[in-house]
Amino acid sequence: MPLPDIAESEWSIMEALWESNPQTASEVTKILRPTTNWAENTVRTLLTRLVEKGALKTGENASGTRTYMPAVKREACVRAEGESFMQRMFGGAAKPLLVHFAQNSKLTADEVKELKKILDQNLNS
Repeated sequence: MPLPDIAESEWSIMEALWESNPQTASEVTKILRPTTNWAENTVRTLLTRLVEKGALKTGENASGTRTYMPAVKREACVRAEGESFMQRMFGGAAKPLLVHFAQNSKLTADEVKELKKILDQNLNS
């Protein structure tokens, strides 16, 4: 089954639910309001879209209120988004992507060390 296409605004909802689930629409709104200032109706609309796309599934809590939980894993969605980005921006080639980020990011010495380790492991596999 292909992963759902998650819009930028929907990522906030997904992140909140990947962090802690299940949650009600009110609980998601309370978490997101400080950073998004979204009304509960906006959150409910996004939740409904994500359910329709198959990114979320629903249930009920003890009081019978609808709850939401991810139907897809964060790692799989991040991987799909990364592949899509690399395809759109760099024609699917990893080297120009890596060069771009290496030249335009302020990496710490530890981050550079970790990237070198990952690249070395990639060469040896």
